[in-house]
Amino acid sequence: MNYSPLTALSPVDGRYAEKCDELRPLLSEYGLIRFRVLIEMRWLKMLAEHPGIVEFEGLSDRGMAALADLEENFSEDDAGAIKSLESTTNHDVKAVEYFIREKLEAAGEPPATREFVHFACTSEDINNLAYALMLVETRDSVLLPAMARLEKNLDEMGEQLLDTVMPSRTHGQPASPTTMGKELLNVVHRLERQRHQLGGVEALGKINGAVGNFNAHLSAYPDIDWDTLGRDFVQSLGLAWNPYTTQIEPHDWIAEYCDALCRYNTILIDLSRDIWGYISVGYFRQQSIKGEVGSSTMPHKVNPIDFENAEGNLGVATALLAHFSAKLPISRWQRDLSDSTVMRNLGAGIGHVLVAIASLDKGLGKLEACQEKMAADLTQSWELLTEPVQTVMRRYGVENSYEQLKELSRGRQITRDQLQAFVRGLDIPEQARAALLDLSPETYLGMARSRRRT
Repeated sequence: MNYSPLTALSPVDGRYAEKCDELRPLLSEYGLIRFRVLIEMRWLKMLAEHPGIVEFEGLSDRGMAALADLEENFSEDDAGAIKSLESTTNHDVKAVEYFIREKLEAAGEPPATREFVHFACTSEDINNLAYALMLVETRDSVLLPAMARLEKNLDEMGEQLLDTVMPSRTHGQPASPTTMGKELLNVVHRLERQRHQLGGVEALGKINGAVGNFNAHLSAYPDIDWDTLGRDFVQSLGLAWNPYTTQIEPHDWIAEYCDALCRYNTILIDLSRDIWGYISVGYFRQQSIKGEVGSSTMPHKVNPIDFENAEGNLGVATALLAHFSAKLPISRWQRDLSDSTVMRNLGAGIGHVLVAIASLDKGLGKLEACQEKMAADLTQSWELLTEPVQTVMRRYGVENSYEQLKELSRGRQITRDQLQAFVRGLDIPEQARAALLDLSPETYLGMARSRRRT
């Protein structure tokens, strides 16, 4: 069977492939190979410029041009050529080294120059930096902009509905009134905080050899300050230097990255379920799209599929990301390869996040607030005002305030007349009584309407 989106095993490469297009140049195997090539070339150039490496007389103009062309125009054919070499080497990073050597040979570089490709490096020196660049670029160019767009949509919706009053629901039961807009703005505030934390995760890198001690480097050039050179190289890539490693950079920062994404996902799951519930009780209606089918047997249905889709994808993403966070910082002694196959799934985990965000954007765009339903629920919920009544009674020292209102209202609906008759019989100042009699479920809002974000 030929490969196509219909035959793909993963939905992020099949059913949801279009929603993950931005990730493909970054988190695919092509992306990993491209970043490996970039790291190898940059390291070679730094060695060529170091005065202490006297045997390396630098790169010719043709050699520099060949590397520049490779960096600017690296193609799927180039990645394919490396994969072809890997079929012989059975080693993915060694295949990258041989590929670059071939390019330099074609450019006329002598064998002595070509020997400095991958000089003193272990594969993980290349891999940890390649993955760091992949994750940073994915975060900065794809994830953070997608998150910001979703938050902007939610923020605008929250502002529009800031005066749309509804009963809260605590434990699933009607509770003190709020506004739909204020509840949405709560979510925006939470999401922004986690987005900033993801953006602030410091990506670390290392290039210090087979067990992190520059053993091979110092055996060849004992007079070079390799620690400084390694730090300068990693920082030149826009990454932070980690001086304390084994063969691998220990991936703690990747765990922080995944944990931040998990927290963001958790908030979105909370949002998805809340919106689903609001649709269920009629506080939101969904626009029907011509040609769409909600149920294969019940023609009337407009299912909240976008929010269900988002919840499901967020669950898959969080399961993967949580595994990455728990597994990647653990390596037996100085190195085992169990992290290598796990790291190759980063694209799948992040892909499901992107699918979920797209689903939420689509779902939010189809919502219409059903203000008449919210208002009707409030009109029938005068028992919600037992909270302010008993609180004012407490202020003025009325004995057993809570217990009196509990006796009047617990487990039952009460009418406006019943509540107001109770208030008229209270021994409280007339001004306080008048304020309570003037109160209604629609006006008992506290600061909800003033919770605008600046």
